[in-house]
Amino acid sequence: MATEPWKAKDWFVSPWNYADEVVKDLKFPKSIKIHDVTLRDGEQQTGVIFSKDEKIRIAEALAEAGVHRIEAGMPIVSPSDNDAIKEIVKRNLGPEIFAFARCMKEDVKRAIDTGVKGVVMEIPSSMHLVDLAYRWPMEKAIEASIESTRYAHENGLEVVFFPIDFSRAELKWAIDLIERVGKEGHMDAVALVDTFGVLSPHAARYFAREVRKRLNVRLETHFHQDFGMGVANTIMALAEGVEVMHTTVLGIGERSGNAPMEEVVMALKTMYGVDVGIDTTKLTSLANLVQRLAGVQVPSNKAIVGSGLYQIESGIITSWFKNCGEQLATELFPIRWDAVGQPPAEIVMGKGSGIDSVNLWLQDLGMQVSDDDAMKVLQAVKAYSLKNKKLLSKGEFRDLAKSVLGKAA
Repeated sequence: MATEPWKAKDWFVSPWNYADEVVKDLKFPKSIKIHDVTLRDGEQQTGVIFSKDEKIRIAEALAEAGVHRIEAGMPIVSPSDNDAIKEIVKRNLGPEIFAFARCMKEDVKRAIDTGVKGVVMEIPSSMHLVDLAYRWPMEKAIEASIESTRYAHENGLEVVFFPIDFSRAELKWAIDLIERVGKEGHMDAVALVDTFGVLSPHAARYFAREVRKRLNVRLETHFHQDFGMGVANTIMALAEGVEVMHTTVLGIGERSGNAPMEEVVMALKTMYGVDVGIDTTKLTSLANLVQRLAGVQVPSNKAIVGSGLYQIESGIITSWFKNCGEQLATELFPIRWDAVGQPPAEIVMGKGSGIDSVNLWLQDLGMQVSDDDAMKVLQAVKAYSLKNKKLLSKGEFRDLAKSVLGKAA
């Protein structure tokens, strides 16, 4: 069995990922924590509503997968949210439980009452957002941050300061304000918040580096997906030494969502050799649970957990699979299905199928036919799939083969 980091039992990625020139400047911390925000930011996706019991079930599944921290919700949103957070804390599932709050003492009081270990505290950090969206004087935002973070700390909460729209603020000016909050109030960590998903990956690394120069506290990522950069941005910031990443299952969340946990975890593990301690065999069942409870549609080709990732329709890929078999599956798939809890690869039948596909299905039916007859069945399959715009079931294929061959299956 190969022992190279890019080619293991469960994956086969590019060796270039591990070239000296590529890895020489990477500064991943020894320990990286996942702070999952599915129950709060994930629920902010339009139309997603989790009941108390559903939040508890998702929290249990996150714990089973090995997630380190769970942001269980915002107590002030509703009595149901408040009760769910309390119950999640009470169950002592293993992960650290955090709440989310505005920089307001009343929000902090609600968080304290739930029994959480820590609180993520939000305040706008860009002058334009404070002025145009909140219609506040800047000093109001600063004073609210100082008072509420100090109050949270005095009452035993770990404080993650969460400057909204940090990535669109003037950096030096924003860090000056955050430093003031840290000195006059309190913060144990600062989130690098890309509220609108507008950072490029290279800017994300620069962002982390510049903030690290000024703020001597733990840094955490919170990157959105508006340009599809959430995963890349998260990894680039972690490569600069950021210790905690905020993610959601399936990437659900406001607008285009957040960095998808399953994608970041598997990219780190296979492409960078960084194992964050998640049981990756739980990723698909966790995603399926969240999909069902959230009522969201997930593309069948969704990275890592999509339902169609290990279905093979293409004729040429079927031939590869026939030759390689399950033992050499990573010649066809970058990650083995069982590594992420997916069902085994299967040959499906449709317009893109080839002669090997047909022969394999005919063999499963106990039918031995000539090459000419197999080709006739293949042409009938393609026509049927094109007409009906779908894959064929086993029953449909059997009936079609019987019709073409004029014999009982």
